Amino acid sequence: MPQLLLELFSEEIPARMQQGAARDLERMAAERLKAAGLTYEALTTFAGPRRLTLVVEGLPAATPDREEELKGPRTSAPEQALDGFLRKTGLTKDQLSERDGVWFAVLSQKGQPTTALIPDMVDAIVRGFPWPKSMRWGSGTLRWIRPLKRIVALFDGHVVPFEIDGVASGDLTEGHRFLGCGRPFAVKDFADYRAKLESDFVLLDVADRKLRILDGATAACAARGLALVDDDGLLDEVAGLAEWPTPILGDMDPRFLTLPPEVIRLSMKVHQKYFAVRDPAVHGLAPHFVVVANIEATDGGVALAAGNSRVLSARLDDARFFWDEDLKTGFEVWSKKLEGVTFHARLGTLAERVERIAALAREIAPLVGADPDQAEQAARLAKADLSSAMVGEFPELQGVMGGYYVAALKKPFPLEGGRVGMGVEDVAPNAVSAASTTAPATSAATPIPGPSPLQGEGGELADAVRDHYKPQGPADSVPTAPLTVAVALADKLDTLVGFFAIDEKPTGSKDPFALRRAALGVIRLVLENGIRMPLPGPAISTFWMLPEATILPVGTMPAAAIDFISHGSQFQREVYGPVERDMQAFFADRLKVLLRDQGKRHDLVDAVFALGDDDLVRIVRRVEALDAFLATDDGANLLAGYKRASNILRAEEKKGAVPTGMVETGLPDQPEAETTLAFAAAAAATAVDAALETEDFAAAMTALSRLRAPVDAFFDKVMVNSDVPAERDNRLKLLGQVRAVMGRVADFGQIAG
Repeated sequence: MPQLLLELFSEEIPARMQQGAARDLERMAAERLKAAGLTYEALTTFAGPRRLTLVVEGLPAATPDREEELKGPRTSAPEQALDGFLRKTGLTKDQLSERDGVWFAVLSQKGQPTTALIPDMVDAIVRGFPWPKSMRWGSGTLRWIRPLKRIVALFDGHVVPFEIDGVASGDLTEGHRFLGCGRPFAVKDFADYRAKLESDFVLLDVADRKLRILDGATAACAARGLALVDDDGLLDEVAGLAEWPTPILGDMDPRFLTLPPEVIRLSMKVHQKYFAVRDPAVHGLAPHFVVVANIEATDGGVALAAGNSRVLSARLDDARFFWDEDLKTGFEVWSKKLEGVTFHARLGTLAERVERIAALAREIAPLVGADPDQAEQAARLAKADLSSAMVGEFPELQGVMGGYYVAALKKPFPLEGGRVGMGVEDVAPNAVSAASTTAPATSAATPIPGPSPLQGEGGELADAVRDHYKPQGPADSVPTAPLTVAVALADKLDTLVGFFAIDEKPTGSKDPFALRRAALGVIRLVLENGIRMPLPGPAISTFWMLPEATILPVGTMPAAAIDFISHGSQFQREVYGPVERDMQAFFADRLKVLLRDQGKRHDLVDAVFALGDDDLVRIVRRVEALDAFLATDDGANLLAGYKRASNILRAEEKKGAVPTGMVETGLPDQPEAETTLAFAAAAAATAVDAALETEDFAAAMTALSRLRAPVDAFFDKVMVNSDVPAERDNRLKLLGQVRAVMGRVADFGQIAG
């Protein structure tokens, strides 16, 4: 069947927009083909520095004839109703048919040639294309990311003629701006188009461009005994900058290796789009870089490498200046500057936030095995680097630079309350030169293999400052050092409690303060470190203990509530009780998301959370044991028995109070199944309580499984609603006992099935 080839050729498209544009083109084309009644076998799009390409395989030559029947008014309806129906259909009364007292119209539509539909489809796509930014040029009205130069539109090898804002369609395209033949050339179909572009130094597919970059860069590094530092984000970007990417290995001044490696790599990546290079022999960065050129230089890239080396040196000289100036400044000055930086209008300054985090870290420290004094000190230093010159230039390095500065600046200075912080010491610019070739893992860059650069004196403190933002996403690592965990939890809990306290909770898809990510970070920290602590209890208590907490609900807290500060428990209950309840529900929701991603059922989380437990480790263990139990026949059948018992009890509760108390056994003519279940329920209660005491949830489920056969036998052989009141009451007590013992493990009523 025929093929449609469409190319929109323009000036350079920003690399960051190309793949999104390819997806938008695919979506818009598919929608318009469907709306036109055109089917196809395959639809593929490509994006590059100067072109968007669409190829659709298996299109029909024309749309099929269509016939549609429309139901009209009844034949007895007023004349006005019939007139409206005729106007809608464009028919006359004699063209209608009557059936069962109702008018019907049959609308026939002849199929249209596909070539007649393509111009309108392309025009609608081009004029409605959702570029993040667009421009107009000349005297036309068209908006595009950059001036549109050519349109290739071929159907079944023939040009589909149309014009968009003065740009006529045709079969001519262009190759590489510098390496190509320098003139437009004609193409006849997609295979010819792709082959001619490649012969004119244009790789159409971004996957091919990435492969050429990786192969060339790896080979260039291997020839010098080096290795490329992987960076998928940078690879995506440079693959959109060059139509014929050519990696070139350049040299960097070795003196810059005294800078932290994250600074070097980020400067290369952000400003120059260079790949960093490492030396496998010493597990650190090497004084080299890889630049991806868009040409094949006649000298092998020597001049290009030299020019890029000079530009990189200028960039790294700036970074060295920031580093040196920061070493002269230190934490005392930075901490003071935070007093003038507003964190949020209703949550105070960054300095006030640091006070809250420090108090909270001190309270959390014993729960995670950290020293409270060290946790407080690390928290007081964690945000200081936000005022540093280096982080001002590279915000991605917040925390990372703080860790380096803690390692470099060892002189203590007094903080408020007699506590100790880190001040300036006479440190040479290469104070961390021996360590700076081995970078810790950060969100800004892939880690270089090797030991942490911050170990040794102050290593734990430096690591806590560096990693307290972790984990920042599902792929980020979770800290395990107790000191780091304490500060990381304090940071995230302060954020969550603060924004919940001022009612800035996420709504729908909106989460401007990334509270969902913060909650998932807390959950991962707690679960992966096995921390036994209630959430968000410590954070709530820290807020009402701090004086600045009284201003949190600005404009909503009555003046009298301020007096509650001297009665902490009352203040906490009346002002922050709703916050705590909302946050517990929020954590439950986030835990469901996490467990669902791991293949767990969200209703099991509801069943466990209904018990009122706020220990996430214990909750997850219960969910895992419950999931395994319900996967067995005993679990599935016992759940059915529980629901049957609950339905009976709920029905009786609507009539009045349900009998409670001890279940009697040994009654005259008492069915054996009733007696057996009574003894089984009592034994299960004892076993379940013992298992829960030691948090052996698998044993608790095993104890419940022993109820399966007695419950089945009871419902099979015993009538609960006996005509004898004493028998009925005793059996309702027994069902209540079964429901109660199962409810100690989970609320089985929340479980689907």
